[in-house]
Amino acid sequence: MAELASTKLNAEAHLLLDQPLLRLPLELSRKTFKSAQRNVEKTMIDVTKDLQSAANASISGQAGPDATLASLDALVAKAQTLKRKLESLSIEQDGHHRAQKARILHLNDLYHIPSLSDVKFDEWSRVRLDRLLVDYLLRNGFTESARQLAKVKGIEELCDVEAFVSCGKVEKSLRQGNTELCLKWCQENKGALKKMNNSLDLELRLQQMVELVRSDDLDSMMKAMDYARIYLAAEPEFGSLAAGLLAHTADTEVEPFQSLFAQDRWDHIAGLFLTTHHELFQLPPRPLLHIALSAGLSALKTPACHSSFSSPSSSAANSSSSGVCPICSTELNELARNVPYAQHSKSIVEHDPVVLPNGRIYGQERLLAFNEKVATAEGRVKDPMDLEVEFGTEEVRRVFIA
Repeated sequence: MAELASTKLNAEAHLLLDQPLLRLPLELSRKTFKSAQRNVEKTMIDVTKDLQSAANASISGQAGPDATLASLDALVAKAQTLKRKLESLSIEQDGHHRAQKARILHLNDLYHIPSLSDVKFDEWSRVRLDRLLVDYLLRNGFTESARQLAKVKGIEELCDVEAFVSCGKVEKSLRQGNTELCLKWCQENKGALKKMNNSLDLELRLQQMVELVRSDDLDSMMKAMDYARIYLAAEPEFGSLAAGLLAHTADTEVEPFQSLFAQDRWDHIAGLFLTTHHELFQLPPRPLLHIALSAGLSALKTPACHSSFSSPSSSAANSSSSGVCPICSTELNELARNVPYAQHSKSIVEHDPVVLPNGRIYGQERLLAFNEKVATAEGRVKDPMDLEVEFGTEEVRRVFIA
């Protein structure tokens, strides 16, 4: 009975990691709907206004039949343009709905798996691992590899490839010193950014002004003044920075203007965009693979994994070699450095532990048996991990598990 209880699958606990799976399609669907709504409202206002003007001109005799027909043709053209935009948005919305349906079915499958030992759980877990790998590749810029992996595994609708591709294009353009794509993105998400009280668009405007001031010629300075008056003057914090920029050159050593002129500020803005993008679409700031690994690493981590007394050979060993602790492997050591230690309620160490002066702990009986085999001198003890290290038996102390 205890074994059955321990293998029972708790679906709610397993799905804590998968919350972003449903959030992004929902946010994209909401964004598409808002875009369609704006297009309809704008076109209706324009068409109504133009139709009223054409009717008034025709009634008053100010426009002849040809002019009236031309006005009507222009109205029809606007309506056709709206139709094409809505058709495109409808196709996009259908894609979001298909993704939502596929993801709901995928998560719902977990509720029909009774046990962790069920073969269906292994299959479901492999699909999730593939999703985490695709997410990791996308976040690290390996777009084509992620796309191919999703295609081969048949999980395109469970992965957010296109969303990360669009995000990557904007990030890349910012690192290259171009704000056009990011400003367009800010305009498309203006309402949501305003609700978040986010200042990304102002940071972009400030950076554009920095580039104008950097040119250090009269024409650029005049443009910078006009630019600041239009986009930054209404915000006290950014307005004061803009005013200060006009009084400094690119080689200034006065802060915060020296930082504003620094070339690595483009990297700062790119990072700010990524943070804003992930917050807007409720995506975790770190790869989901790292989050999943951190949970497992915490269960294995002990103080010895990052101890200053760790053996150089073990810390530098490749993780594929036998007998190497996953936490001490070169690939996972840094990732595990900031995760908490596991809380073990039951000790699994030797019944007679002793500690050597270098901090390593062994069972006393096993330690003495080992030293007898390697013919250690009487009254001396060698460290099994490093036979070059030798201590006197009086230096070996008993330890007790708290």
